[in-house]
Amino acid sequence: MSQPTEQQSVIKVREALARLGAKGEVRALDDSARTAKEAAEALGIEVGQIASSLIFLADGAPVLVIASGGHRVDTVQLAAVLEVSEIAKANADDVRAATGFAIGGVAPVGHPEPLRAIVDVALSQYDEVWAAGGHPHYVFPTNYDELLRITSGEAAEVGL
Repeated sequence: MSQPTEQQSVIKVREALARLGAKGEVRALDDSARTAKEAAEALGIEVGQIASSLIFLADGAPVLVIASGGHRVDTVQLAAVLEVSEIAKANADDVRAATGFAIGGVAPVGHPEPLRAIVDVALSQYDEVWAAGGHPHYVFPTNYDELLRITSGEAAEVGL
C-alpha cells in the first residue's frame, strides 16, 4: 500500500473519532500492530486490552465484531447473538469493501457505511483499551463504554 493511502486511512479515523466526540488520540507506533499480540507488546499492555476490529459475514452481511485481543471469536456464539444461521470470517476483499481498511489496520470507526457492531464484554474489565487507527502502525486509546457509544455497538460475550 502506498504512503498517501495509509495516511488517508488514518486521517479518516481521526476525523471520525473527532466527529463522534471520542477522547483518545490516534498515535503512531514504531513497530507494526497487525496482530493483537504485536500491538500489546508495542504498547506494553495485556493482549486482552487490544480491541480487535474483525469483520464476519452473518448470513452474507458484514458485521463488525470488536473482540478482546485475548479471545478468539466463537462463531457459534456469535451466530446466536446475531440470530443468524451462518457466520463466516470475511476475506481481505470483504474487509476492505465493508470498512475501507486493510486487515491489520481495521478501525472500529470511519467505515463507508454504518456496520452492525458487537463489542466483546471481556473488554469491559479494563479501564483502557486500544484499537487500530486505520493502519497497522496506528492505534488509539478508548474504553469499553466509549467503544459501545462510538460504534452504536451491542454488548455480548463472543470469545473463547
